[in-house]
Amino acid sequence: MIRRNRFHRSRRRMMATGFRLVLATLILVGPLAAVAIGTNVQGLAPKQGAGFVLFVSLQRQSMS
Repeated sequence: MIRRNRFHRSRRRMMATGFRLVLATLILVGPLAAVAIGTNVQGLAPKQGAGFVLFVSLQRQSMS
């Protein structure tokens, strides 16, 4: 009887630890997943405008 009670306690502890790990993972990864899902087809930075011109010119300078 004592042995069975220990098994249930350890199992309960493992379940609580697993639940905490899943919860922590969701809290840390959730915002990143929301950003990834919320991005439009063009991505985070659309390839247009002055920012894109600056990016391309800096990239060309680094290649030469």
